[in-house]
Amino acid sequence: MTLTFQIGDRVEFRLDTKFGENEGWYSGTVIRIEPYSAHRRFYWVRLDDAARAVLNLNEISIFNPKNIRKAIQ
Repeated sequence: MTLTFQIGDRVEFRLDTKFGENEGWYSGTVIRIEPYSAHRRFYWVRLDDAARAVLNLNEISIFNPKNIRKAIQ
């Protein structure tokens, strides 16, 4: 089952080992969704303050569905 996300959803996204010491899960909010194919999307996420401080980014796009999940409320 594939989860679907909508603009405004609170999510967590994962950076893998290629990000070195920044590997791990971070939080943010979906701000834009760009279709890639009939079944895949780019999810643009605005980072929370804590993630922004560590990663020095405001937004990131997540393509791999294994690297994004709905945030636990």
